[in-house]
Amino acid sequence: MRELVIVGGGAAGLMAALYAAREGAKVQLLERNEKLGKKIYITGKGRCNLTNTAEPQQFMGNIPRNPRFLYSALNLLDNRGTMELFTRLGLLLKEERGGRVFPASDRASDVTRTLERACKGSGVEVHLNTRVERLLLEGGGVRGIVTGDGRELPADAVIVATGGLSYPSTGSTGDGYRLAEQAGLGVTPTRPSLVGIDTLESWPGALSGLTLKNVRLTAARGKKLLYNEQGELLLTHYGISGPLVLSLSALLPDDCEGQALQLDLKPALDEKTLDERLLRELAALGRKQLASAMDRLMPHSLGLALLELAGLSPTLPAHGVTRECRRELVRRIKGVTLTVRGLRGYEEAVVTRGGVDVRGINPSTMGSKAVAGLYFAGEVLDVDALTGGFNLQIAFSTGALAGKSAVQYVTRDHGGG
Repeated sequence: MRELVIVGGGAAGLMAALYAAREGAKVQLLERNEKLGKKIYITGKGRCNLTNTAEPQQFMGNIPRNPRFLYSALNLLDNRGTMELFTRLGLLLKEERGGRVFPASDRASDVTRTLERACKGSGVEVHLNTRVERLLLEGGGVRGIVTGDGRELPADAVIVATGGLSYPSTGSTGDGYRLAEQAGLGVTPTRPSLVGIDTLESWPGALSGLTLKNVRLTAARGKKLLYNEQGELLLTHYGISGPLVLSLSALLPDDCEGQALQLDLKPALDEKTLDERLLRELAALGRKQLASAMDRLMPHSLGLALLELAGLSPTLPAHGVTRECRRELVRRIKGVTLTVRGLRGYEEAVVTRGGVDVRGINPSTMGSKAVAGLYFAGEVLDVDALTGGFNLQIAFSTGALAGKSAVQYVTRDHGGG
């Protein structure tokens, strides 16, 4: 019987276990937490956005780092295949805006339970509360692992699917990087990604909790446009968050401190049209205050903040607003400047940017080029994507390929059976 050990019982580890077991391997799945899929439970705000229906080219466009590395993995298990797999396993799915796919129940726990049931039904042996301390390496290959309590567990192949550093409360504490370095693999610098942004400006904190819809967020470095998207943004006690900001955080350079951002609060209107509308609102209000005109354009608290930024009194009579005042207001509405102080930490990050250097991994198998029988899958790899279900699909795809490849390796090199 082919012996396979999988380190990590998250999305990638569970999929690797399922694919390996269905190929006939004896699979032992080791998870350091008290239950499987702990991070899955909190993804998509507890609903689990498990994939996206985007067509291949669009899908790859949502993977800013090392997308070509994923060709073989996605060829084995793409988004359509993932949806079909879960449906066959009895999990009803639904599609929402932006091609996001969720369980019909809106319960992330159903995703984990579906995978766990399938794995156990295929003979996977699960060991909870089991941390892996190091790999057993011999003669250029892996021979098993050593657990945190000193037990040696032999294996013909090992798959490392420990996740990254994001949400450390779920057990993602960088164990996979340590194991990779023990095996001589490179690990690229890591940082939080898909995370909120601290701003130097303090006014967003006064409006904490306010969601801005249909706004445009732009970032540029010199003549290079880094980001320019329209959508939803959340003002927070530390600065900004929400879908637009999370995606931006994945694209900002490492030296992003001091990066200027531009927020267009009325992207559907050009400056001339906005000025004409503002003029109409002011004319209709007569002797009422300027703040009342702003109330017709945006939430009250945001309007007051913009007036303060523009140096205008909210009690200024509407009929007393000059052309210069209107121009300043239009300029502010069309281009609020925010400055990056820094990114929020791993405890709030959806994923980790950086990880096991893919140059040391065979993209056709997810196997180490240097250590025979050693495979990597999921967030531990230096591959990450934008929001929308793409990161979980990467985990499922690389896990499936690692599981299948590991079994093929031990069958070929150890005779199988």
